[in-house]
Amino acid sequence: AFGGSNPPAPAIFLRGLSIPGMDRNVMNGFGIFSGKSNPELARRICRYLEAPLGGAKVKTFSDGEIQIEIDENVRTKDVFVIQSTCDPVNDNLVELLLMIDALKRASARRITAVIPYYGYARQDKKVAPRVPISAKLVADLLTTSGATRVITMDLHAGQIQGFFNIPVDNLYAAPVLLEYIKDNFNDDLVIVSPDAGGVERARAFAKRMNAGLAIVDKRRSAPNQAQAMAVIGDVTDKTVIIQDDMIDTAGTLTEAVNAIMEKGAREVHACCAHPVLSGPAVDRINASPITSIVCTDTIPLNEKAAACDKIKVLNISNLVGEAIVRSYTGDSVTSLFV
Repeated sequence: AFGGSNPPAPAIFLRGLSIPGMDRNVMNGFGIFSGKSNPELARRICRYLEAPLGGAKVKTFSDGEIQIEIDENVRTKDVFVIQSTCDPVNDNLVELLLMIDALKRASARRITAVIPYYGYARQDKKVAPRVPISAKLVADLLTTSGATRVITMDLHAGQIQGFFNIPVDNLYAAPVLLEYIKDNFNDDLVIVSPDAGGVERARAFAKRMNAGLAIVDKRRSAPNQAQAMAVIGDVTDKTVIIQDDMIDTAGTLTEAVNAIMEKGAREVHACCAHPVLSGPAVDRINASPITSIVCTDTIPLNEKAAACDKIKVLNISNLVGEAIVRSYTGDSVTSLFV
């Protein structure tokens, strides 16, 4: 798969930046492995890298314990393990930890955990007495298992990078999402943050699109329950795009859509990096006046979400693949987003 006769890879374009195809001859000392959380994304990344997916057996004992066995030699190699910690969250997390430990004990030189969706990221601080900071605990578990670097995407809170004592590359789906928006939407756009915490993210989108900015004031009464109270900004007769890092139960999203439509918006769309879409999410989306939702394939859609005509999935394999290349060769990852 790494022969010197391989043709150069085609260039890819991220936010106007042309990335020339890499020289596959310098990639001989690395390996790509994947757990079971998102095998299709792993295959697409390998396709971009022109590299085979490493052989590994993931089995489950009758009592639910997970067993990992690496099927090839990884001694002194740089290894990348692709695994989103999505539903079933705990199984996928333990699977990732065990695979990293197996690679460490097989004498891999460096082990990079490629986690397109980092679970437990919403529990990044104490919001009540006697609660855990779960995002920090997961960071410690990854480090203890043997990971020497983490590549992830659109962390729920950027400060989670500080929970690690190893390097973290936090990628952004913005180049892929912005390209789609520019190709499919005309002028007169307003980018909306569904809550105060996402204003910085929405402002960056609005600046890149030369669009207006609005904010939905949200009051949360309990976990996974939200009630939108007011829209701050002008959305009357505008095409509105709600921008968020993830959509979970879609409660926040649909309340925001209703509030925006009541303010006279022409139509409402949404975009996000992580389509968690758990519980009643798809039913809420189908019942709401939202026109479309654009997300990426950091998380595979469940069967119900895949059948929803309002949901459009964009591929981020080239972006993640390029980050893997640059991590391996020592080139800048940040320049992908400047």
